[in-house]
Amino acid sequence: MKKLVSKFLRVKCTDCSSEQIVFNRPAITVKCLTCGKSLVESKGGTGKINAEILEVLE
Repeated sequence: MKKLVSKFLRVKCTDCSSEQIVFNRPAITVKCLTCGKSLVESKGGTGKINAEILEVLE
């Protein structure tokens, strides 16, 4: 059985310390729900993560 490359991540915003669960391969930029800072930017594959990764969820 194939393993999925895509994963969900629990990240912490570097500006406001809010935690959020995001997809590591987003179609659009994901912003912090509290302060609006960009957490993950879409890059046509694996996104550019602009936050502290706390946990990789399987």
